Amino acid sequence: MSPVSRDTSFIEKRSPNLAVQFRDRVAKSPNAEAFRVPAADGQPWTSISWKQAGERVEKLAAGLLSLGIESEQRVGIAAGTRLEWIEADLAVLAAGAATTTVYPSTMAVDVAYILADSGSRVVFAENDEQVQKLRDHKADLPDLFKVVLFDPSTSSGQAADQGDWVITLDELAALGEKFLADNPDAVDKAVSGIKPEQLATLIYTSGTTGKPKGVRLTHSSWTYEGAVVQSQGILDETDLQFLWLPMAHSFGKVLLSAQLACGFATAIDGRVDRIIDNVGIVKPTFMGAAPRIFEKAYARIITMQEAEGGLKEKIFNQAFKVGRQVDALKFAGKSVPLPLQLQHALFDKLVFAKIRDRFGGRVRFFLSGSAALNRDIAEWFHAAGLLILEGYGLTETSAGAFVNHPDDYKIGTVGQVFPGGEVRLGEGDEIQIKGPNIMDGYHNLPDETASTLTEDGWLRTGDKGSLDAEGFLTITGRIKELFKTSGGKYVAPPAIEAKMKALCPYVSQFMVFGNERNYCIALVTLDPDSMAGWAKENGKGGQDYATLVGSPEIKAMMEGYVEQLNGQLNRWETVKKFEILDHDLTIESGELTPSLKVKRNVVEENNKALIDGLYS
Repeated sequence: MSPVSRDTSFIEKRSPNLAVQFRDRVAKSPNAEAFRVPAADGQPWTSISWKQAGERVEKLAAGLLSLGIESEQRVGIAAGTRLEWIEADLAVLAAGAATTTVYPSTMAVDVAYILADSGSRVVFAENDEQVQKLRDHKADLPDLFKVVLFDPSTSSGQAADQGDWVITLDELAALGEKFLADNPDAVDKAVSGIKPEQLATLIYTSGTTGKPKGVRLTHSSWTYEGAVVQSQGILDETDLQFLWLPMAHSFGKVLLSAQLACGFATAIDGRVDRIIDNVGIVKPTFMGAAPRIFEKAYARIITMQEAEGGLKEKIFNQAFKVGRQVDALKFAGKSVPLPLQLQHALFDKLVFAKIRDRFGGRVRFFLSGSAALNRDIAEWFHAAGLLILEGYGLTETSAGAFVNHPDDYKIGTVGQVFPGGEVRLGEGDEIQIKGPNIMDGYHNLPDETASTLTEDGWLRTGDKGSLDAEGFLTITGRIKELFKTSGGKYVAPPAIEAKMKALCPYVSQFMVFGNERNYCIALVTLDPDSMAGWAKENGKGGQDYATLVGSPEIKAMMEGYVEQLNGQLNRWETVKKFEILDHDLTIESGELTPSLKVKRNVVEENNKALIDGLYS
């Protein structure tokens, strides 16, 4: 592996703000592909050049200026990941304003809270469902005076009863075109006036308790993130990203900054259920994803192979046995014996190449973030020739703070701290971070800010970790997620839960409880897609999910997996009892955050009687 650059001179050379960064990219690569979007089913995707994107953003930014939007005023975007989201965000930034991000799945009362707390003046809304949330809480949004609709076809005429309160994206662009005719340098002036320390984004952390907190992120934090990626030389204009991640999340935003810095093209489709199909069509060279996506892909491939059975399953299993042996030798710095090399080459053609083809056949690496990736699953993908580079960060660090490098990685770690950043371990091995990507604080919450940032500017993450001699960070747990049994033993649920997800391809969520109890129990949810496949293969096709997961066969199957899990755990960590829930966790039920993290306290409260029953 070649040494990775730790040079920090790029920090001083980076763009002064995101709007300049975007304009510089348009000027440098006007005719190159910037974005690609899906057309009607079966039709080729539509390509948009940097020049076309620049012209569109210029008009939308001018439209915002014509409405009276001023420096650092907040403009909300309530929509899923799509080209219009990115155009709107870049337009907000070019107008000198700041974007407030809102997940489209957010409940109306929380949407109202976020927009009111941020003081958002204008909101880009994806469709009438989002407009209706604003309409229902209009009295709670005194600062909001204009709504810009992405999909006018969905409004069914309901926008008309609001007069000019709701306009379409095209109407905003038309306003901008007219404004530019009278004020041709308006956007130029706005862009040139943006200071690096100026507010660029307000991202409200979904959190697991209480009201969300608005994280204040500046232009300089985002330009730093993009410049870090560019400085590592791992992405350039020849790459193609597939983007599905929520742009309302910091992970999606950092990938946009990286795109502006590096110039690669991005194919965009935020529909999660289309990810696997889309990557086969788009054939990206890289993609960012949350661990749940890799877990689901792993589970789908494993269960499909189990269903085939026979010789094919034996070949499949032997291929991964050989693949892991080869990887173990290489990671240990040892040579691979010729017979093993020949076996590996054969299995690569028979098995691994077909798996890579499922992801388009051109992936150089995946990026994994937003939650911990199970090491066994990462090693399984690696054996198949698919490298997953795990990274680590928080919304409060503008997403990225650590990442593995394609030429210098350690599976099971989240890599080294970004060049220009610093890391230390505080009390209780808490990971603390300092650098240009750290937030400016929580919006309207000085006490929360003071408790999260130390006096000397270090961010307290709340995560536990360890650092090896080369500075590679391993996440060992979440400080607040540790619990102690009544026997005085500490248990880290995420570590146990990750082991189960690697063992059982049918598990969607495996949640361990046992605080101040004398043993651990678990609540289990199974993946509906995987279970549908199981049902079809086992003569139970057509049964509804609740009936299926409540059957004796599924109970017995899970008992087998729990027994395997317990064989890998300390005695006090073992799961003595479990219950399979008759539904998977969802964002809509409030049991998952929009970034697919489990709200453990909500799940526990919703199932209190069931949990108590497992101890009776």
